[in-house]
Amino acid sequence: MENVIDTLKIYERLKGANLEESAAKEIAEVIKDVAESHLVTKQYLDMRLAELKVDLIKWVAGMLVAQAAIIAALVKLL
Repeated sequence: MENVIDTLKIYERLKGANLEESAAKEIAEVIKDVAESHLVTKQYLDMRLAELKVDLIKWVAGMLVAQAAIIAALVKLL
């Protein structure tokens, strides 16, 4: 799902507030540009979540191997 900014609605509201047409258009476009450059998309969140899951699995697997090695070393010592 894409981030949708209704620039026409923003433009109409600004014109309704007695702002000049060119100024209303420019403000609507600036709002759209800023919002689109700072909002996070669902695709980005899904991708980032998948990366974090992989990192978490790597850490858990590494800790399990380390734990097994420590236990084996302790059993050998005793």
